[in-house]
Amino acid sequence: MTDDSGPADDAVQHAAGGEGDDTDDQETGDASPGIPEDVRTYDRFTKIDGSTYDRANEFLRERTYITAREWAIARLCADFRTETGVEMTKIGEHLPELVPFMTDTYSPQAVNQARHSFEEKVRTAGATFLYGAMSDFFTAEELDDVMYEATEVAKFLLEVEGVDLSVEEELQAEDDVSEVMREVREHSAALRHDDVTCPECGHHIETE
Repeated sequence: MTDDSGPADDAVQHAAGGEGDDTDDQETGDASPGIPEDVRTYDRFTKIDGSTYDRANEFLRERTYITAREWAIARLCADFRTETGVEMTKIGEHLPELVPFMTDTYSPQAVNQARHSFEEKVRTAGATFLYGAMSDFFTAEELDDVMYEATEVAKFLLEVEGVDLSVEEELQAEDDVSEVMREVREHSAALRHDDVTCPECGHHIETE
């Protein structure tokens, strides 16, 4: 995206975590004049430009808890992880070069906060889903529908990042997820009638 974007583009950036979003944890500055080789050759998110970003961001906001900012930075943190940790300074200084829809540089602290926010949302969403799956709120067919929709969203995000999934890989992933969910359904009924342990205090709780 260029700096001469109109009001609509500015609104999209604000909604997705670009300019104007989360200003309390974002710091702007001049990009480093020298661009490292791994930054120049980084080719994620190349499918997102001014025309496709709006649709991708709307897709995210309607179907996930994460923002485009958290999504992009979480991916960068995974890709720029070394044996000693994540190269947060490099990510923040070269964010506009790495991700087409990010127009500002970030401080290492801002990068870390975005990654932490992503991780917390994933944990919260995972706990919410598993509770729903294990509490007998959904029939087996309804749970299959939930998992199918979730898988489709995940595949979409991977494809937008630039990952090419073969048909075989997609089918295998769906089979793996289905197998896990079958095990969840098999064990959840027994779990609801067994003694369970409180995750906060460790005391046993008797269930009927």
